[in-house]
Amino acid sequence: MKTIRDFDLNNKKVIIRVDFNVPIKDGIITDDTRIKESLKTINYAIENNAKVILMSHLGRIKEESDKLKNTLKAVSIRLSELLNKQVIFVPTTRGIELETAINNLNNGDVLLMENTRFEDLPDKKESKNNEELGKYWASLGDIYINDAFGTAHRAHASNVGIASNLESGIGFLIEKELDNLLPAINNPSRPFTVILGGAKVSDKIGVIENLVKKADYILIGGGMAFTFLKAKGMEIGKSLLDDESIDFCKKILSENESKIILPIDVVTELKECFITDITKNETGLDIGSKTVKLFKQYLDNSKTIIWNGPVGMFEEDRYSNGTKGICEILKNINATKIAGGGDTASAVKNFGYEEAFTHISTGGGASLELLEGKVLPGIDIIK
Repeated sequence: MKTIRDFDLNNKKVIIRVDFNVPIKDGIITDDTRIKESLKTINYAIENNAKVILMSHLGRIKEESDKLKNTLKAVSIRLSELLNKQVIFVPTTRGIELETAINNLNNGDVLLMENTRFEDLPDKKESKNNEELGKYWASLGDIYINDAFGTAHRAHASNVGIASNLESGIGFLIEKELDNLLPAINNPSRPFTVILGGAKVSDKIGVIENLVKKADYILIGGGMAFTFLKAKGMEIGKSLLDDESIDFCKKILSENESKIILPIDVVTELKECFITDITKNETGLDIGSKTVKLFKQYLDNSKTIIWNGPVGMFEEDRYSNGTKGICEILKNINATKIAGGGDTASAVKNFGYEEAFTHISTGGGASLELLEGKVLPGIDIIK
């Protein structure tokens, strides 16, 4: 697959699809990690005398009022600070203003156009990969580089659409994601252990079906653990239950009893207790300390560990000990350790354990689909 290194960028208009989908509150960016992750690719293009055209989405645009809170203007200001040079912001996604600004670019200039999802009003041209929009955006540049791993699992006009019409490659961020994730999933050093958390089993059925064939052990925590426990006939009180997935859990457990490791104790709103001691009126909100020790026995000997989904309601301090405990165990293990994006990445960073990991993915949905063994259309089109 071609990367940005494989192109002569000199005096070329280079469209780079980045992921600037950052949290913004009252016009202030509260976490600029995704912007910083894009800098290597952007700086490479600048240093190689490209005319850089940046595209990104931000949030969802379902009605006109969403445009006010999801403009990329604040991102352009922060990016200017990080690059130490002015970023030209164009508040449109097409038309004479955008075209003129692009045609006036000098080598080394950086332009950020407005949120690509502004094109989702009224008929979702971006999200549904409108053919005409993809062709139009492609006409604005000479080369297309996709560096937005967070949207690589979506076929949008700003990735698949443009890449269908323009010579294309990937940036350094996507390259790093693939270089870390694919070997760990497809050719892991063993023992290979997967930690799965999160709320619903239904969200992870594809992941479980794929990884149960590849992993030596799957440690299950979070809300989804209770559906597995219910499938074993256990009382789970008012804990989260994914009724529709019970039969799936029964089947997976019966076929892989030694591989699937479930919690043995739990923290409820009232106490920490063995799973067998949950009452009908209690809700399990975190794995207990004995489960952390149980999981440690499997993790200590592992050579590859992939973690997707917190093992408790980590946002609340009293239910964060399970997730913190897993972080602490992983800190002291010499292995390839990968954290999925989304909530897993947030938990790891919030608790200060970034250095414990070989790689922390920037894409929750995209990394999840790779774990399922799926093809990512935003990357496949470039292949």
